[in-house]
Amino acid sequence: MSKIKAILARSHVILTAAAGLMGACGVAAAAAAAHVGGAQKLFSVALVLLAHAAAILALTARPGRLAAGAAWAMAFGASLFSFDVGLFTLRGAHLFPMAAPTGGITLILAWMTVVFAAATDVRSK
Repeated sequence: MSKIKAILARSHVILTAAAGLMGACGVAAAAAAAHVGGAQKLFSVALVLLAHAAAILALTARPGRLAAGAAWAMAFGASLFSFDVGLFTLRGAHLFPMAAPTGGITLILAWMTVVFAAATDVRSK
């Protein structure tokens, strides 16, 4: 089995671990937002991480490549968005130009993939 196939076969394990890490970082961001002066943007980071961690966990329970693809896109998009906003809030620097918008657009596309996966499920039944 190739390395890519092995990774895809264990996709749910990797995504579940990623969701756990995102959840922990989301709680940490919420705590920082509550205790660090001028860090209100970290509440957005916390919301994005916590909401998408839960969504990823739900998607890992669904069969199919579309659900897995949406979960991977959510993990990538939420991480990219949150890391960039958090870095800018705490250090005044961006990860790279347009990192947060790229993460946000990725999240929108991930949610549209969820819609497409649901529509595909309805048609196949």
